[in-house]
Amino acid sequence: MAEPDNLVLSLLCEMRGEMNDIRTDIKDIRATMATKSEFNRGLADIRSEMKSGFADVASDVVDLEKKLSEQIVGLRRSVMEYHSSAVGHGILMSEFEERLRRVEQHLNLPASEAH
Repeated sequence: MAEPDNLVLSLLCEMRGEMNDIRTDIKDIRATMATKSEFNRGLADIRSEMKSGFADVASDVVDLEKKLSEQIVGLRRSVMEYHSSAVGHGILMSEFEERLRRVEQHLNLPASEAH
């Protein structure tokens, strides 16, 4: 290969080519960074929406727990009232069965079949 006429001019041309390559690389890096920045913003938005969704679900669970608790309290109250009224009529079921057995024995009757 032949020597260039001017060595400095040749080196400057090589440097210009390398600088253009570097500028192109910097533009690519900036574009990639912008894409990553957009991705990170999108990711942050998704995380925010997930946290909001979790908070909504937690709130719904608390409301549901409160409603169920109220229903359970009402059910307990109804059962207690029923038992109180049954006991209030005078005889517990176990006492009634024991008394029935004694009457059957006293009268020499066959034992009644439990249903």
